[in-house]
Amino acid sequence: MLFALTTWQIVADGPLRALDERTGRAVVGHGPAGLTEFLADLGNTQIALPVLVCAIVLALVRGARRAPLYAALAMGAVPALVVPLKAWIARPGPLTDATGYFPSGHAATAAVAYGAAALLVAPYVRQSWAWMMPVAAVLVTTATGIGLVLRGYHWPLDVLGSWFLFGAMLLPLRRLSRTPLSCPSRRQPPK
Repeated sequence: MLFALTTWQIVADGPLRALDERTGRAVVGHGPAGLTEFLADLGNTQIALPVLVCAIVLALVRGARRAPLYAALAMGAVPALVVPLKAWIARPGPLTDATGYFPSGHAATAAVAYGAAALLVAPYVRQSWAWMMPVAAVLVTTATGIGLVLRGYHWPLDVLGSWFLFGAMLLPLRRLSRTPLSCPSRRQPPK
């Protein structure tokens, strides 16, 4: 629902879009260039995809089947959804007249890759540390979005729109990664 609202505001040139563009212009270029570029780069597939692949391999080795498959499908959905949406909406970028900036593919890649990796790995770390996996994923994904906006690669709503759409995609993975069928190490012994 939040993605639909965000998309509607962008397409209809609503008040959120005007606020978004004022905010984006005000923050572009702030922060150390090297750091903000590094953070933005965390959304590149060359960086995020290997993290997800390692998590998928770990889950497969540990006997999970459905959760790794769902994670791979969710990652495949990123370009399948983002590319047509960018072409349809044709939003100009912060520092260019070129179009195709909403939703952010880098923010979507980061959300799915790091979020899915955290959910896949969490069942296999010490129970007292498992909560750190999703927290780390949220922090890295948020840092990526901040880097994208501060570098002027995307407007803030481009990033938020991606998070709204693809964050919702991770909800079934959360359930799958905790079920006994996807986590054999936590199965109850037969009685």
